[in-house]
Amino acid sequence: MKSSSIASIALLASAISLIATGAGAADLPRQPAYVSPPAVVAPVRNWTGCYIGGNVGAGWGRADVTVVNTGSGVSWTNSGFIGGGQVGCDYEFGGGFVIGARGMFDGTSLSSGATFSGGLANGYTASSDISWVATLTGRIGYAVVPDALVYFQGGGAWMRQNAYIDNPAGSQVAQFASNRSGWTIGGGVEWMFVPNWSAFLEYNYMDFGTASGATVIGGTSYSADLQRDAQEILVGVNYRF
Repeated sequence: MKSSSIASIALLASAISLIATGAGAADLPRQPAYVSPPAVVAPVRNWTGCYIGGNVGAGWGRADVTVVNTGSGVSWTNSGFIGGGQVGCDYEFGGGFVIGARGMFDGTSLSSGATFSGGLANGYTASSDISWVATLTGRIGYAVVPDALVYFQGGGAWMRQNAYIDNPAGSQVAQFASNRSGWTIGGGVEWMFVPNWSAFLEYNYMDFGTASGATVIGGTSYSADLQRDAQEILVGVNYRF
């Protein structure tokens, strides 16, 4: 056999082998292409929106009663439970700054009293209680991290008070019962622990000025002044929508 014929046969065999190998490879299942898992993106906290919630805490306040022109005066501190609800709205701007407004109404159990010592009212007793307080405040804060807000607030405050002066025999000789208005200032921190839900801790001071009334001591009518303030520490939760 000529060498050219042998070379042709070898070339033909190689071609057949290549075709068979390619056909076998085509029959094999293809490996799926690798796809990386989607990245988990944490929800972005934003303080813009309105909310409604509840609060509970401790309240205390100071009362000063002065019977004018008698040299008699007495002071005391009352403390008790405080709790209620709030509603408000916030707006976040400028990379974490937040402004907002809030209304809050709380019932209280603040009640106490003291006895005059010295002066014409010696032995007389003054007492008072606060049944509720309400505030309407504006606030400004900064989100130190996206889900934690530090804020300050201030505005108007109102309360319902009842105050009395009794003589040593236990008979009432004066009563101050009225809705009082004043001002408040405070601050706190709020944490958005999951989207739409936040919790807060805050302190507020409220000043209600001085109220005047008449009291009878030894058969003579005198003017009596009642000055009062209140403070509170509250924890609460808000639902944001």
